[in-house]
Amino acid sequence: MEQVQKEVVAARRPRQSLEVSLAHRAGDILEAQKLRYRVFADELGANLPSRIPGVDQDVYDPYCEHLIVRDTNSGEIVGTYRILSPVNARKIGYYSENEFDITRLRHLRPRMVEIGRSCVHPDYRSGATIALLWSGLAKYMLDNNCDYLIGCASISMADGGHVAASLYHQLSDHMGPQEYRVFPRCPLPMAALQHDVVASTPPLIKGYLRAGAWICGEPAWDPDFNTADLPILLPMAKLSSRYAKHYLENAA
Repeated sequence: MEQVQKEVVAARRPRQSLEVSLAHRAGDILEAQKLRYRVFADELGANLPSRIPGVDQDVYDPYCEHLIVRDTNSGEIVGTYRILSPVNARKIGYYSENEFDITRLRHLRPRMVEIGRSCVHPDYRSGATIALLWSGLAKYMLDNNCDYLIGCASISMADGGHVAASLYHQLSDHMGPQEYRVFPRCPLPMAALQHDVVASTPPLIKGYLRAGAWICGEPAWDPDFNTADLPILLPMAKLSSRYAKHYLENAA
């Protein structure tokens, strides 16, 4: 009976109709920030100090563009990415620099976009939403003639860091060249953690790696989010052919 009831509810739910764009209105940015708070603070327990209750805001937001996925049936924003352009990074710095020494990436800065604060509403965590976010990112990179994406990909530290340390070792085949290595300012104590815990790769990190991204160094500990953050670098020229066909052609 319970299964039948669930199927009836699902059948009555309007079909999701999604679109992706950059936010151009202050109200849309605020809604995206509320979604971030819901996911990061309410769902994941992150410590997010903010001037407005229930809103995730920090000093980087005024310098960033905000990619949003909207359900056109309900009008609700259900997914978001924060994008920091090379021009604005010269004014505020990259968020990643709080966690890593990125000196070796200095020569990439004129063409390097930073992405972060990626989150999706719990009811919309499907391939369709993620695909739209990636298509929006691809269009942004094409429109602005940028060649590199950088960001921090998070792993939960709920177990004290053993899963994070194990995943880092399991993903060693995806390490970038030495000339692109960055160094955590607050590194995980790798020697004190287990390296043999069987753990699945988080979907976001899996997506980055399948697209062709490199891991550029050991994870850093983010105490506010209680996560281990892997530094990710994706040269657009290295984007896998499957992803290039799926995202870049649609974005052009």
